[in-house]
Amino acid sequence: MANEDATTPEDFAQLLARLKDEYSVKEIEIARRIGVSPATVNNWVHRKRGTGRGPNREKLKALHREFPKFSEDEIFAAAGRKTPGSLTPAVEERLLELFRGLTAEQQEIKELELRALNEHNRSTL
Repeated sequence: MANEDATTPEDFAQLLARLKDEYSVKEIEIARRIGVSPATVNNWVHRKRGTGRGPNREKLKALHREFPKFSEDEIFAAAGRKTPGSLTPAVEERLLELFRGLTAEQQEIKELELRALNEHNRSTL
């Protein structure tokens, strides 16, 4: 069984089951703490997709914030997503300074590119 665990990555439903055990919480408590409906958490636990694509980045980050025994990396990996890079104030200022140096047309193009990358990241499972 240990070998099977090493080769099969944990999915989001399995992570939630561990989280519920580790923190002795029910789905309704998870939902309340990350700002979703209990039905949404239930859908995640039972691997029901519904109309959504699973938890979004903000909800995954909220899980880490509310249940810090689980790292962002393991939460995002279980959800089939890559962990977003951190944006320190220094990095944010450097990027903003670069953006300010672009023409209005270039800024528009970069914004479209960034939106496309973000959409790709949200839809990649």
